[in-house]
Amino acid sequence: MDCVFCHREMIVTDIVYEDELVYAFMDMEPINEGHVLLVPKEHYLDADEIPDEVLSHLMLVSKKIIGAIKEIYKCDGYSIMQNGGKFNDVGHYHMHIFPRYEGDGFGWTYGSEPKAVNSEIASAIKENIVGL
Repeated sequence: MDCVFCHREMIVTDIVYEDELVYAFMDMEPINEGHVLLVPKEHYLDADEIPDEVLSHLMLVSKKIIGAIKEIYKCDGYSIMQNGGKFNDVGHYHMHIFPRYEGDGFGWTYGSEPKAVNSEIASAIKENIVGL
């Protein structure tokens, strides 16, 4: 099946923003009311595949969406998230933008096993950052 996000006509929720590079629409399973998905029109899976100008544009548009969400919902904060690789359940890059409230039940969970934090790990990441 074709990627649903590559075909704007297949999106069944309301579009809230569109330009030549991206469009944004209401999430069909919102974490909180006002949950928006922002996607590039071209097909990409991960952020590191997206051309810099499109990725920068996604962030600039997300800023405008955040401003609208804050104005409308008077929320305590907001979250922006994006899952990559096999954790991208759609197979097309998409950024979640949604209002947050104290006690809204949304949280960050992960295993309780200890994880290393040290200069060797930092050095390995530093050495593998490409193109900056």
